Amino acid sequence: MMTKLAVRANNAATATAAWFKSRIEQGGADDRGDISITTIIIWVAATAGALAIAGTIAVVIAKYNTSLSGI
Repeated sequence: MMTKLAVRANNAATATAAWFKSRIEQGGADDRGDISITTIIIWVAATAGALAIAGTIAVVIAKYNTSLSGI
């Protein structure tokens, strides 16, 4: 005989499995495989900005490397 805790855990596991199955089926049905041009522009701009910031930090560190060595 299962205890109340075991029954609740079993019910939770069954409900979770059913939810995941429905999400997977729904995701497969809605997949069109297209990316909007806005998303691409945002990703390119974010990547370029990150590279610019990293480059600036590298230049500043290279310029002041001797001054920063005593910190």
